[in-house]
Amino acid sequence: MGELSPLKANCQSVMRLTVLGLLNGVIYLLFATPSLAQTYTIDWYKIAGGGGTSANGSYQVTGTIGQPEASGEMSGGNYSVTGGFWALINVVQTPGAPTLYMSHSGNTVTVYWQNITGWSLIQSGNLATPVGSWSASAGVTTGVTNSLTLTNPAGNVFYRLTHP
Repeated sequence: MGELSPLKANCQSVMRLTVLGLLNGVIYLLFATPSLAQTYTIDWYKIAGGGGTSANGSYQVTGTIGQPEASGEMSGGNYSVTGGFWALINVVQTPGAPTLYMSHSGNTVTVYWQNITGWSLIQSGNLATPVGSWSASAGVTTGVTNSLTLTNPAGNVFYRLTHP
């Protein structure tokens, strides 16, 4: 009577293992440290292909993922992203230079900046080209604000300010 049948012994072993497994899980959950995530969120997004790499300082964005449907600026704290379709004409900010702006209306694009002595506009069709190989932009209007207006621009063109 003191001896268990093989079936009962097997059931008791399975129950012991189950109880030990559950206890082990509870202990793990009690002592697990919580992982704190960053406060960045993308609440609404569209998966899109293409794009490239954009980097500045310690931040880098590669590709086009989480791109809103042609919306305006999204911002929070010190960060902002302007979503929408990829532009063919882009301004590249030069550290220490006046801020370079770009606006468009219909088929006309205007690149403009505050007129500060010594700064001039250069351009390139390829961001990988060394800055020393970029060419001076022709047709710049000078005043309190300098500007370059383009009608029906074709291809990729990148602009930046330079100070010799």
